[in-house]
Amino acid sequence: MLKLPCKPIVIIPARMASTRLPGKPLADINGLAMIVQVLNRAVEADIGPVVVACTETEIKDVVEAAGGRAVLTDPDHPSGSDRIFEALQKVDPNAEFDAIVNLQGDLPVLEAAVVHAVIKPLDDDGVDIATLVAEISDEDEKTNPNVVKAVVGFEDGQDVGRALYFSRATVPHGDGPLWHHIGIYAYRRKSLERFVSLSPGVLEQRERLEQLRALENGMRIDAARVDTVPFGVDTHADLERARKILRA
Repeated sequence: MLKLPCKPIVIIPARMASTRLPGKPLADINGLAMIVQVLNRAVEADIGPVVVACTETEIKDVVEAAGGRAVLTDPDHPSGSDRIFEALQKVDPNAEFDAIVNLQGDLPVLEAAVVHAVIKPLDDDGVDIATLVAEISDEDEKTNPNVVKAVVGFEDGQDVGRALYFSRATVPHGDGPLWHHIGIYAYRRKSLERFVSLSPGVLEQRERLEQLRALENGMRIDAARVDTVPFGVDTHADLERARKILRA
């Protein structure tokens, strides 16, 4: 059994709206809806109960038919963080769980080790939010604004470091690795509650990066290093690749 620094619950936000792959959560991957495949990967990680926070009854029905748990949330939430907070209040009103892992609903081949890694920074009581990074090896990604960079100064041999900033720009300047931010988070319960109460920040709106709201308000984000960026499904080609991976 994995030794954890907290008592987490995993919440997966899901909604049908997707410009590149409409109805993405219900896309078939080897006989199961994608959201069910993600649910299964989260269950396999075995860090705590798993709940899907969805906006449509179609998703809820599919998850429950597969033996999972799902709750309906307000479709007008501005972000996935607001969605998971509403779901948390519904499924855990007595605050039994003190940490919330926010997994994206388009990661059907996610490895358990990645889920375990995002919990690791919470070993430090001073950390409000934990997340993940992987070193950028593709030269084109270093200047691609769609690849979010995390500014983290890892010491030699260090697997966890404090995130100082996140940007779409190529930062930091100078020799050394650049870190691709991976949008998987683990929040302390009190930190998630505070985060969703905050107004969007100046830098958050400028960079279009929600996590900057936390930094602008003095919250601490630490990042754990993983080897590769988890494969996410955004297109029909990605969907076919996921099917092949899970058939292997």
